[in-house]
Amino acid sequence: MKKQTVEQVLQQGIYGPMETKPEERRKFLGTLRERIVIALNKSQVSEKEVYPQVEQSMKEHSDAHLFLNGAIGYQELSKYVKLAAKHNMEHTIVTDKEHETDIGLVLAVNYAIEKEEIFIEKKQYVLPKEVKKSKGFFGKLFR
Repeated sequence: MKKQTVEQVLQQGIYGPMETKPEERRKFLGTLRERIVIALNKSQVSEKEVYPQVEQSMKEHSDAHLFLNGAIGYQELSKYVKLAAKHNMEHTIVTDKEHETDIGLVLAVNYAIEKEEIFIEKKQYVLPKEVKKSKGFFGKLFR
């Protein structure tokens, strides 16, 4: 075990413990890029509807943790807080007044997964397998 110098002990006392990749952690709401399952930017989180891909990822990674950007109003975050509760998933609202990030939501696990694409471009909706045909005027037109 490596012994710390007096200078190192003083630095940790003043600035807190040393952490790996501090810039990356600030950008991704306290976690590392290699652990992220899915991420949304602030404007995506602020949209009225929940991204279905986030819920799907929660189902697939029940051991994940949801990080939300505290710079976004709680009213906009609450739909994701409720979604996390629905899936018995812990969440953290991260507020860092010293550093700004465009990231609004991060779903991450506690180990490296190195997922190539973590950002969602647009919502994908799941369509029902069978769309019932209308018997009205348009239903007759488009048989």
